[in-house]
Amino acid sequence: MEARDLVRSVKAVGSAGAAQGLRVVRAAWRRRRTAAGPSGRGAERARVPGQVRGAEPGPGGGVVRFARSELRVTVAVNGAVFWSWDGAGPEPSYALAGRRPEPDPRAVLEPDTDGGWRVVAERVTVVVSRHGAVEVRTPGGVTLRRDLPPRWWEPAGGGAARWMQRAEVAADARFFGLGGRTAGPRLRAGTYRLGNTAPGHAFVPGDDPLPLGMPVHMVVADAGTHLVFHDTPWDGTVTLREGEEGAGSGHDRAGTAETRMAGGPLRCWVVVGPPARVLHTWAALTGAPVPPPVWALGHHHALPGAVDEREVRRTVAGHREHGLPLDALHLGTGGCGADRMSAGGEECSAALPVLAEELRRGGVRLVAVVPPAVAAQPVLPEGRGGDHREAHDVYAWYVAHDGAEGTRERAPLERPFLLSRTGRAGLQRHGGAWLGEVATGWPGLRASLSSVLGLGLCGVPYSGSDVGGADGRPSPELYLRWLQMGAYLPLFRTRAGSAAGGGELWELGDEVLPHARGALLERRRLLPYFLTLAQLARRTGAPYVRPLWWGSPEDRALRDCEDAFLLGDCLLVAPVLEPAVRRRVVRLPRGRWYDTVTEEPYEGPGRVLVEAPSSRIPVLARAGAVLPVRGADGGLELEVWAPARGRTGGGTVVHDTGDGNGEPAVERYVSRWRKRAVVVERAGDGGPGGPPYPVRIRGLARP
Repeated sequence: MEARDLVRSVKAVGSAGAAQGLRVVRAAWRRRRTAAGPSGRGAERARVPGQVRGAEPGPGGGVVRFARSELRVTVAVNGAVFWSWDGAGPEPSYALAGRRPEPDPRAVLEPDTDGGWRVVAERVTVVVSRHGAVEVRTPGGVTLRRDLPPRWWEPAGGGAARWMQRAEVAADARFFGLGGRTAGPRLRAGTYRLGNTAPGHAFVPGDDPLPLGMPVHMVVADAGTHLVFHDTPWDGTVTLREGEEGAGSGHDRAGTAETRMAGGPLRCWVVVGPPARVLHTWAALTGAPVPPPVWALGHHHALPGAVDEREVRRTVAGHREHGLPLDALHLGTGGCGADRMSAGGEECSAALPVLAEELRRGGVRLVAVVPPAVAAQPVLPEGRGGDHREAHDVYAWYVAHDGAEGTRERAPLERPFLLSRTGRAGLQRHGGAWLGEVATGWPGLRASLSSVLGLGLCGVPYSGSDVGGADGRPSPELYLRWLQMGAYLPLFRTRAGSAAGGGELWELGDEVLPHARGALLERRRLLPYFLTLAQLARRTGAPYVRPLWWGSPEDRALRDCEDAFLLGDCLLVAPVLEPAVRRRVVRLPRGRWYDTVTEEPYEGPGRVLVEAPSSRIPVLARAGAVLPVRGADGGLELEVWAPARGRTGGGTVVHDTGDGNGEPAVERYVSRWRKRAVVVERAGDGGPGGPPYPVRIRGLARP
C-alpha cells in the first residue's frame, strides 16, 4: 500500500470515524513496514567463500579454509552437527543451555573427491565441496540436505553483514516447524518471517509474521528426518518450496529452503535421526522443557482486565455450581490485575493476596498477566552496544528467562509457571507459550492446532490458544468443537465473554452445556496422563501433541495429514474442524486402534470413517496402551486397551505429586495376552509384578 492509498483510506473513513481511520492507517503502515523487512543499508559489497585453500583437523572435525572465508565443522558426541563461517563459534548463544556439547573424538576430517573435504562420524557424514557447499549424509551415504555456498552483503562503511544460504532437500521432503505458524503444520511454499511481531489483528491461517516465529525447522523425507537451527537473534526470512518427483530420479526437482538474515553470525546446527531422537538431541542443546505445575495442566479461565474481587468470586462460584472443573483463573491488566498490583494500588494490594490464598485452598490458582515493555526513557549504553534489531526478537525470551528465575528465587520449593506470548528457540526451559489473539472462526480453530504442533516440533511442548478465539462471538457449535479439541491440548484455557453468545460457560444453554461439561471432565480424568507426558517431555524433549507421522516418518500419507494428532504414544485425537460434521474420516498409523467410547476396533494404516456426534470428537486408543487416568474416587487407575493377539503393549506412569521440583518416580508397564486374559505387569529391575492400582481392561467387547 502506497502513501496515496493510505490517504484515500483516511478520506473514505470520514470525520465520524476519524479515530478508527487513524488506527487503520497505522496498522497498514505497520504491516507494510513489517513486510518490507530491513530498511535500506546503502552501498554493500557481495562476497562468497571462493575456492578451497586447505584444511586443518580439529576436535570433532576441523576447519576448511577458502579464498575469502573459512568454515568450521564439528560433530558433537550426541551426533549434532555444528558448522559456522568466518570463525564464529557456538558460543555465546542465547539458545544453548549451558556449554556446548563436547566434540566427538571419533569424528575424522579427511580429503574428499574433487578437492573437497569430509567429516566422517558414526551417525552422520558431512561433505564440504571445494566451493563451500555443505552436504549432510546418512552413514549409508544418502544426502539429506545440501547447503549451497553462502553469500554475504557487507556494508561499505562497516557494520553487520546480511547473508543468505540456500539449501536443497529431497523431492519428497516435507517442512515443519519455524515456531507457531498458522499455515501448517506442514509448511507449503512461501516466505516466512522470523521477526516476531503481531499482525495487528486476530490472526488466521496465512498471517505472517507472528509473535512465535523461530529459526528452527524440521525436514521429513523417505531418506530420514533432520532438524535445522540457524543460531542468530537477528530478523530474517525463510523461503520454502517443496520438491516434485518425476518419472525417475533424473527428473526430480529438489525441495529448497532459503534462509536470509539481516545480520549476525552464519552458524547452523543440524540434528539427524528419527523424530524422537532429533527432539531429544535438540532438548539437550537448548534445554529440557520445564514441566508446568500440576494445576497448570487442568482447566484455565481468563478474565478481562477490569475486574474486581466480586467478579472473581462470581466466576469461581459459577463453575462450582454447574459442576465445571476450574484449576486456574487468569487476571488481565487493568482493574485489580497485575499492573495495579505492581503499581501499589492499596485496595488491590490488600485484597488480592488474601483472595489468592483463599482460592488456592479451594483448588483454584490466580495467575497474573503482565505486559512487559521497554521503558520510554534514556538508558546508559549496555555491554558491547550494537543494533536494536539484534535484540528485538530475543527481548521476550530474556523476559521469560528473568521471570522464571525470579519466581524460583522467591519460591524455591515451588515449580514456576510462566507463559509467554512470544519467544525464540530455547523458550521451553523457562515455560510455555500462549498463542495470542487467534481469530474467532473455523479457520482460527485450525490455526491454533497448527501452531501447537509447530511449536512442539521446535521444542516447546506446552502451548495453546484461547477456546473460541479472541475477536468475536463463536456459534455454539464452533465453541463446543473448539472446547472439545482444547481439552486434549497442553494449555487448556477458556476466556470470559468468548463463549457462544458472549456469556460464561454455564450460560451455554441446555443443549450445549452437558457436552461442554463432558469435555472438562474428560480433561480432569486424563490429568495423570498429561502429568506423565509433561515429565517425559522434560526427559526426552518429546512434545505432548505430535503429528501422526511421529512414529512412522516414512509414511507419506501421514506426513500430509494435518487434521488429527497424537497425544503421547497412546491416543489419537481427530478434532472436528468444519461445521455440520457428525462423522469424519480419520487416517490411522499402522496397528490396531480403538474408539475410546464405542470400543470399536480399527486396523491401520489406512482411512476409516468414525462417528463424531456433537457430544464428542473422535479419540482412538492404540492397542496395548496403558494409560494412567483419574478414577471415579479421584485415585490413580490404569486404563489398558487390549493388545492384538500375539502382540504386546505398554505405557509409563510418572508420579508427579504436586508443584515441587523433586524427581518423581517412573513406572513402566507391559500389557500382553496370557491364555484368554489380558494381563498387565510392571517392567524394570525389580522384576515383573502387578500394578498397585486398579486396572480396567478395555477393547474386549468386540472381536
